[in-house]
Amino acid sequence: MRDVAALLARAQGLLEKVEPMNDVPKKPLAGLAVALLGVSVHRLTWDDLKAGIAEAAENNRRWVIANHNLHSVYLYHHDPAVRTFYSKAAYAHIDGMPLVFLGRLLGLALTRRNRLTPLDWFRPLCAEAARRGWQIFYLGSKPDVAERGARRLREEFPGLRIETAHGYFDPRPDSEENRAVVETINRCRPHLLMVGMGMPRQEKWILHNFEKVDAGAVFNVGALMDYVAGEIPTPPRWAGQLGLEWLFRVLSQPRHLWRRYLVEPWFVLRLFVADCVRRNRSGHPG
Repeated sequence: MRDVAALLARAQGLLEKVEPMNDVPKKPLAGLAVALLGVSVHRLTWDDLKAGIAEAAENNRRWVIANHNLHSVYLYHHDPAVRTFYSKAAYAHIDGMPLVFLGRLLGLALTRRNRLTPLDWFRPLCAEAARRGWQIFYLGSKPDVAERGARRLREEFPGLRIETAHGYFDPRPDSEENRAVVETINRCRPHLLMVGMGMPRQEKWILHNFEKVDAGAVFNVGALMDYVAGEIPTPPRWAGQLGLEWLFRVLSQPRHLWRRYLVEPWFVLRLFVADCVRRNRSGHPG
């Protein structure tokens, strides 16, 4: 029992370390924010997310539009830079059915429509970008992979304006390679900047370079273009809706993902128990 009490106390302490987003101006959808596992997430649907993206693209807003899954929750509680990144985000939508399931168990008003993964919303976004003339820039993936994915998207969505740069460079803010990447992005002046270099590298890059890039909405999108290019097998979309996408991923890339899906969730479980205790004490969700 003492061990259980100690784990609960530690989890409660982690929850209390959540940094507020007071330095981020309130956005039209800010009222959809809820507390879950010690982080702030937004109960966005695709229509909500599209409206936020359109606001940034059409009105020259410079916003970070982030996402949360179990891995990002784990990193949030272990890496101060990741916490700072999320404190700067205008929105952090849910990317992963496990968060929806856990939120529902805690009494939060979450549904499958609140699970928004880039694999599902990126192509509809490309269609919208082609229709409205938005410029997209994708930073990440191996050399040639991002451009291969971009060629597929240009064929699929005639008129789509998308440029790319690979993610294999020295990301230190003052390195020559990083300055060259920022200059390339700024010459493009994208409405939407997608950064896909894996967690937490992509979040730290955005954090250190957000004020330098001439871009509108900036997203952390992981291996998105690797899937678009066919470099990594895309999980069946039904698996994502059932919360089983993680199983497909870990079977496809066991050496790379075993720790993320088989070890980190046990830490997140402690956070869930602490949320349950706090909810019972307060008498309401969150």
